[in-house]
Amino acid sequence: MDCVDWLSWFDAPEYEFARQVLQRGVAALYFIAFLSSLNQFPALLGERGLLPASEYLSGSSRLRRPTLFRWRYSDRLLRWVCAAGLLVSALLVAGVPQQGPPWVPLIAFLGLWLLYMSIVNVGQTFYGFGWEMLLLEAGFTVAFLGSNQTDPPRTILILIVWLVFRLEFGAGMIKIRGGREWRDLTALYYHHETQPMPGPLSRQAHLLPKPLHKVEVLGNHFAQLVVPFFLFAPQPVGSLAAAVVILTQLWLVASGNFAWLNWIAIVLAFAAVSDPVAHAVFPVIPLDWHGAVVDSAAAGRDTPLWWLVITLAVTLLLVVLSYFPLRNLFSRRQLMNASFNRWQLVNTYGAFGSVTRKRIEIVVEGTLDEDPDDSSKWREYGFKGKPGDVRRVPRQWAPYHLRLDWLMWFLPLRSVHEEWFYAFLGKLLEADRPTLRLLRHDPFDGVPPHWVRVRSYHYRFATRQEFRETGDRWVRTLLHEPIPPVSLPRSSGRKR
Repeated sequence: MDCVDWLSWFDAPEYEFARQVLQRGVAALYFIAFLSSLNQFPALLGERGLLPASEYLSGSSRLRRPTLFRWRYSDRLLRWVCAAGLLVSALLVAGVPQQGPPWVPLIAFLGLWLLYMSIVNVGQTFYGFGWEMLLLEAGFTVAFLGSNQTDPPRTILILIVWLVFRLEFGAGMIKIRGGREWRDLTALYYHHETQPMPGPLSRQAHLLPKPLHKVEVLGNHFAQLVVPFFLFAPQPVGSLAAAVVILTQLWLVASGNFAWLNWIAIVLAFAAVSDPVAHAVFPVIPLDWHGAVVDSAAAGRDTPLWWLVITLAVTLLLVVLSYFPLRNLFSRRQLMNASFNRWQLVNTYGAFGSVTRKRIEIVVEGTLDEDPDDSSKWREYGFKGKPGDVRRVPRQWAPYHLRLDWLMWFLPLRSVHEEWFYAFLGKLLEADRPTLRLLRHDPFDGVPPHWVRVRSYHYRFATRQEFRETGDRWVRTLLHEPIPPVSLPRSSGRKR
């Protein structure tokens, strides 16, 4: 293959639609991530948050990961970081940087990557989710797709497909190596009911006949263990494989709330969809984005040598960094959602290696009574996403991420005696306004309760007959009281 032939292979003009979806879609998810941080970070991790970032940063051993807050954290700086991220991501969604030379969207995406990494690296347990590093890796890789003045680089598209492969195949292998319920096909007898944050259709999905649940699990294994290999196949097979990934992810979007995990998988899968296939399925999608036959010469887009060197160097870097994630995929002790370098590039992914069979919910209540006893009136705090009121229909929140609600789901699986949770109870006793804004319902309308307590309930979806009789969507049973009534210290000597 001579130089001209090699350059013609390097350029992928038939993937212009894929580039538009990748750049704008990833930028849109960054917008949501920065918006989520702007709304929640100060209350969770700010100067007066549950786990103040400034205290976390005071440990010298924790400064190894890059962050703009390394020398100083303040809520004001955090808001400036979020505002900058929102502005840059909005411009990318609108396609403005893509109109310039390829270095313009490159700098824009690398800026988003660095800004959001600064937040994630001080986010502690509230940012300890696999989709955080997934968004970071996607933002870095998509940065090298170029602009409208150049054709999409084929090697970068292949690396994005490699990211989708790791995401899907890694999740599939985690399940096969995990709980027996994935191997005997019974996992979805429970998952729709016990998943961290059910959506509006989760109850309907749970009530489907059990044979259909087994079909769901088989479909999941096929989509995650077989289909990913075909993403690398020639067209139209690659596009068909991407369509399977997209459709299965859309089902997960409809049946639950997993922040932007499913949405970013959908966006990234378009890296395997060519323009001719996209146009054949949806004729409204233009076959030609530049007014000429789709090839590099006719479109008049020449790849500058400096851009070729940059993209090939990044390709080599990401290929080298792929060694440990590739080895991990086939390891008996497969790691889930792990990064092998401080920049969180070329990570390993996976979710729900085992399925919780019972849903245990932590319910927080407060009272205005001075001395609580059996006759006290306790009122329940309402959360935005996690189940509470048995009559309430769960809302669709994804791709927005409710971090407090997700951490509440983990409490029964770990321990209610976590530092951040006791800090949360203290904020409720103070009627702290930023904390209360994280909730759907404050039963005291801003008045500090005298006492709060924590109760543990078993929740299950109501059957169709139970729903017709009571109107309740959940049936709950009190289990125990892991944290009895506590209050703030007072002059009387009463302690929390």
